[in-house]
Amino acid sequence: MVPRRTVLGGLMATGLAPTATWADAGQPTYVTAALRPDGVYTLCGLDGAGQITFEVPLPARGHAAAVHPTRPEAIAFARRPGTFALVIDCSTGHQIARVTAPEGRHFYGHGAFSADGSLLYTTENDFDAARGIVGIWDARQGYRRVGEFASGGIGPHDILRLPGTETLVVANGGIETHPDSGRAKLNLPTMRPDLSYLTPDGTVLEQVELDADHRLASIRHLDVSPDGTVAFAMQWQGDPNEAPAPLGLHQRGSSPALLSADNADHLELQGYAGSVAFSNDSQLVAITSPRGGVVQVFRASDGAILRSITAVDACGLSSHSDRGFCYTSGEGHVAFWEPGGRTVALSAHPRAFDNHLIRVS
Repeated sequence: MVPRRTVLGGLMATGLAPTATWADAGQPTYVTAALRPDGVYTLCGLDGAGQITFEVPLPARGHAAAVHPTRPEAIAFARRPGTFALVIDCSTGHQIARVTAPEGRHFYGHGAFSADGSLLYTTENDFDAARGIVGIWDARQGYRRVGEFASGGIGPHDILRLPGTETLVVANGGIETHPDSGRAKLNLPTMRPDLSYLTPDGTVLEQVELDADHRLASIRHLDVSPDGTVAFAMQWQGDPNEAPAPLGLHQRGSSPALLSADNADHLELQGYAGSVAFSNDSQLVAITSPRGGVVQVFRASDGAILRSITAVDACGLSSHSDRGFCYTSGEGHVAFWEPGGRTVALSAHPRAFDNHLIRVS
């Protein structure tokens, strides 16, 4: 019998070696950062039933992840003001590369790939200059840094690519921070958040600012529907009892629409939306609030609230089935909601799931 290593070596030499897929990583539906009871931070894969398919240790607390469009690779980003992002082969658990923010920078915990997966874009803080940066990394060259451009504002947090295009949308939260001051917010009297649409070389195609009453509504997290509608979640930096709508929808060339529940349900959010997601059919949009312990679901067409779900410390959120949503909590719960009011507890783990639930497929 010819040894398997010899066979694989021959296949590699001919270019016919099998290519790893997400099936080799247990076919996860989502990836998320977590904290285990032994104090180890990890990146986990979760399947559609909420079961862990893989788990890889991280050197410190993670925030969100970016998923490669063709390979079973996930980029696990450190929580702000972290400086690492690990490129993980989810089929083997091996670290492929470590992406380190340049001197004088830190990551904001989010990134996005170009359509073909050749480039990774990362949101960064040039903290001494108090300006937002988008870093460019070449995934074909071991994630070597190959460029950067201005994000269009201060405090760029989330970044996504509009489907079918190379246009990037950046949530510039507007908040100036500096590692020497920890997580202190240094410019609240003058902050101006915005939503910026950028080309891959940094040309500003469009910028959206809300009115003066929303100046303290930091635009933080994003989701994008197939038709390019952007959902953005905000975190109010003033009195929570005076917080305006925490959720907005925007299409390029139009004015943003703000969505809010009636007063009692609105106040439950405590001015803080943690994650945002469209349903798979784009008819519904939802936000989480770990501070308020709720998940709120809205109809995208007219902004009507359909459900406010009690969910202690829920923050991670993504689509599930055609019209449903999956959410995770800091208490280790994975749950699913679908129209008609049914909430299903999929699983519970001895983990503290972190802020975001990133869909793989």
